[in-house]
Amino acid sequence: MFNHIGIIAKRDHERVKVTLESLIDYLHNGQYEIIIDALSARILPNLADVITVSNTEALGTRCDLVIVIGGDGTLLQAARLLAKYNVSLLGINLGKLGFLTDISPREMTRYLDEILGGEFLEETRFLIYGEVYREGKCLSHSNGLNDIVLHRWNIPHMLSFETTINGHFINCQRADGLVVATPTGSTAYTLSCGGPIIHPSLNALVLVTICPHTLSSRPLVIDADSCIQIVVSKGQVGQAQLNADGVLCQELLPGDTIVIEKRQSIRLIHPQGHDHYTTLRAKLNWGKVV
Repeated sequence: MFNHIGIIAKRDHERVKVTLESLIDYLHNGQYEIIIDALSARILPNLADVITVSNTEALGTRCDLVIVIGGDGTLLQAARLLAKYNVSLLGINLGKLGFLTDISPREMTRYLDEILGGEFLEETRFLIYGEVYREGKCLSHSNGLNDIVLHRWNIPHMLSFETTINGHFINCQRADGLVVATPTGSTAYTLSCGGPIIHPSLNALVLVTICPHTLSSRPLVIDADSCIQIVVSKGQVGQAQLNADGVLCQELLPGDTIVIEKRQSIRLIHPQGHDHYTTLRAKLNWGKVV
């Protein structure tokens, strides 16, 4: 099932080295072909003497499975880089929440026995793709597994922007920004803004305004195959920013246009018995007696 395995590890986490050593020993004993991301390989000296060290492209083209050691942020980064390749991702959680990286280091070898033996659950998560246009010219593009966010930057007051979906004008708003989130991202930034939790199997997007200057603003759930267009008002003073999964993509000026569409997907591997609702209860403390 999985014979060629890649590794991406968070480089600034104190527990990564021990987990990475354990994972490499496990895979080496199983006689799997191992390729590690070049930046991740810096964690362990002389690693090139044991396994192949290469770039992200090699992980995408040569590996059946990429194991990510870190938190959800590390897996989000891996997903953005590897979405254009036919590869699956498995997360070992060293982060705080672990919505996406759902295997703890203590249980790693037990679950790997099952997964590499063919006993696992697989699900597909789609990404969204954003392009920024200025005077008709595309300045930049980026993708996100969680969300793409327009927000104010070097200004103390709110942004003004217009939103259009599939050519239909939706509204003109004054707010701190706008989150466009996938079902995967519905438990991230948009959740803290009051957005709904969307099951990852749904083909939907959610638009949530950040601190709107109105009492009538509500989250909007739409078909994920829609085309969203956001225009920063020309009368806007100061700059705004566009982020994808929390990573700065583009500084925005008045009149800039952002076009967001569903594009690309990634496969996530989970242990047998994985349940989305169990994850929600555990991470969000549902039903906890206080």
